[in-house]
Amino acid sequence: MRERELEQQLIARLKSFILELGYGFCFIGNQSKLILGDNEYFLDLLFYHRFLKALVVIELKVGKFKPEYAGKMDFYLNLLNDREKAPEDNPSIGIILCAEKDRLEVEYSLKTKINPIGMAEYSLHHHLPDELSNKLPTEKEFKQVLKKTNEPL
Repeated sequence: MRERELEQQLIARLKSFILELGYGFCFIGNQSKLILGDNEYFLDLLFYHRFLKALVVIELKVGKFKPEYAGKMDFYLNLLNDREKAPEDNPSIGIILCAEKDRLEVEYSLKTKINPIGMAEYSLHHHLPDELSNKLPTEKEFKQVLKKTNEPL
């Protein structure tokens, strides 16, 4: 699965995704553009948390965590804090979602970062647990939704 496909599927199920994150998250956008000089940068998902009073960036990675992801996230947070954060807001927060991580590699990658950055793993399962089977669409229904999502407007 490519990162953009993962992002599109999350956007299609945004309400459920926000509820998974927890109460207080407000969706701002996906592929939110930041400009620095002549360069453009795009944040996968951007939220505002009402109670933390902070912007929250989520970067989606389909593979294993790489140390350079921490540097890129720190860069994004510096830009957000300088260009987008309101004076009364707290510093922006970054979350990197990867399919795999090495705990020590993450620890050393984040060790000297000033901005608050978290790293979490996600996993894809081929079979649903019984308690979820009635609450989610079947494979056939899911494929139909994906097919409709990819059709031109």
